[in-house]
Amino acid sequence: MDLPQLPSSISVFNSRKFKFWSFISMFLLVFVHGYNLHERYMQPWTMPGEPLNFTTFTEYFLANGIFRFRIPMLFIISGFLYALHDYRPYGQRTKKRLRTLLLPYVIWSAAGFVFTWVLEMYPYTRGIVTSSHVVQIDDHRMLLHDYRWYEMAVRWLLIPVPYQLWFIRVLLTYNIAYPAIRLCVTHRIGKYVFFSIAGLMWLGTMGFVFFEGEGLLFFSLGVWMQKTNFNIDIPGRWLKPVWWGCAFVLLASLKTVLAYLGPPALGNAMFQVLTILHKLVIFSGLVFAWFGCNGLVNWFMQRKWFVWLSAFAFIIYAVHAPLVAYCVEGALPLVSMVPHSRLLTFFLLPLVIIMFAVVTGALLRGLLPGVYGILTGDRGLKAKPWNGSLRNDSPSGN
Repeated sequence: MDLPQLPSSISVFNSRKFKFWSFISMFLLVFVHGYNLHERYMQPWTMPGEPLNFTTFTEYFLANGIFRFRIPMLFIISGFLYALHDYRPYGQRTKKRLRTLLLPYVIWSAAGFVFTWVLEMYPYTRGIVTSSHVVQIDDHRMLLHDYRWYEMAVRWLLIPVPYQLWFIRVLLTYNIAYPAIRLCVTHRIGKYVFFSIAGLMWLGTMGFVFFEGEGLLFFSLGVWMQKTNFNIDIPGRWLKPVWWGCAFVLLASLKTVLAYLGPPALGNAMFQVLTILHKLVIFSGLVFAWFGCNGLVNWFMQRKWFVWLSAFAFIIYAVHAPLVAYCVEGALPLVSMVPHSRLLTFFLLPLVIIMFAVVTGALLRGLLPGVYGILTGDRGLKAKPWNGSLRNDSPSGN
């Protein structure tokens, strides 16, 4: 995601840190959606339903463990940055968000719909769409061609075939509701009620079409952090990254093993245990990533190639799904005879799709910058390599 012009109250290091984690979150998203074990639709409590081995452990450990902090990270960054611009009129900001969020949402949703519709017209690719279950609406209707007209409209506007677009849909809702969210998180008493409700929604993995627990909690947390001048540079006593980093890896490992052991390990409490571990993995991952990886941020953000690449975060986000789901279904039968084919596919296929998205984005940006601007909400159009050193701007000294 391309950052807006930031006020001087944000250090150079933190502005680059926002950009780094925005890109990494989009990058990791492709790998999460490239998960190719038997049970593809992942929830906090998902149990793979197949034997535990190196491949199955690695994929679950990463896709439904280590990589899961990325969406909360994006929501915190979005809330923090949006709260920085209170000096702009509400109407002006809302109108801009309709152009930079709603318009790309509608266009990419339509593109994913048309792409899938075309695939359904040919027997081989129709089988891929069916086996992916991306557009399945019930036990009998597995294809878009089986939809009624109003179901097509709902799929286009509310439940896109490019399923990652849910993030834009709810983010736009939170932007529109921002004055109410700001009031709730800054009110002397109301903030406790609000965060209690949002926290329970997150813990319960509750969600609706426009509001869902994960986004509401972390977007609001970002707003609160900005409005209360929360120190995002130096971790407090209870946020030391070393300890949270150890917890991050250990909790993700424990959750993975328990998911494979299934109900015999914890009986009827399996659902609750996996959910709680999942939430702890996310929180520990957020603390460790933000406070414990400054050296990594510093190194990458001094590399011209990385700064150039990070400008394509949105196009990677928009292009990768449902393409990655269809490619997984098509690729696995072709490489089934190769040793460790599923693990290789998990790592290599997302990289191929990311390269495809970047090349497509670079060509569009170079040849049709106006079209590229519409498709991305003007993100990445003016990206330039950054030549400075971040070392002296890091308050934590990393």
